[in-house]
Amino acid sequence: MDLTLWCVLAAGLVTGFSKFSTGGMGMLILPLVMVAVPGPEALGVIIPMYLVTDLMAILMYRNEISWKVLAGLLPPAVGGVLLGGWLLSGLDPSAFTPLLGTLILAMLGLGLWLDRRPSGLMHHPLAANLTGLGAGFISMVSNAAGPLISLYLLEQRLSKEAYVSTRAWGFLLINVAKVPMLLSLGLLDQQILALSLKGMPALVVGAAIGYWLLRRLNLSQFKWLIRLMASLAAIKLFAFS
Repeated sequence: MDLTLWCVLAAGLVTGFSKFSTGGMGMLILPLVMVAVPGPEALGVIIPMYLVTDLMAILMYRNEISWKVLAGLLPPAVGGVLLGGWLLSGLDPSAFTPLLGTLILAMLGLGLWLDRRPSGLMHHPLAANLTGLGAGFISMVSNAAGPLISLYLLEQRLSKEAYVSTRAWGFLLINVAKVPMLLSLGLLDQQILALSLKGMPALVVGAAIGYWLLRRLNLSQFKWLIRLMASLAAIKLFAFS
């Protein structure tokens, strides 16, 4: 089994595990794929995996969705996706790796800051627009928008069920919006799709493991392990840029 297939299987495993356990591992998936598929093409490899896990998630979490919150986030998120696509269309492939590393470190910093200093900024009238725009852009360019979306939803005082359901639908709709842009940029074609599909068996296994382990993990310690791994991934991206 060659390195490319190993990396895709590992990405599928982590994608499934993340979606059905603690989340927060999205920042690891793209760097993992880029070990074998360097450059923006890696974005096309992971999007089918994301769509499959999103569909699995909404089938499980389909109650108490806050459509009002989604209605405020999604239109600017589409704008952010378009902005990210515009950036990628003119970006030198050699600049993609350091850009990805920078965004990962920025999202890690945001998570650390929020742990120590929760903010009421997400209640500002412009919060939905700015969060949606930023989330769409970061998701399009690096698939690392999870902390930003989670922050906004947590500040909306949703119930646990509404938070999980709304988050799942939000990610699905943003990822669907990214598909036409990836196609137009040539980052998603039949060859890339075929490679992505090879990771689906591992994705299902990862989802099953994540669902089973969710109640057995020390979530605080696991969160710090994810952050350490994401930091190392970002550093490695800089080292190879």
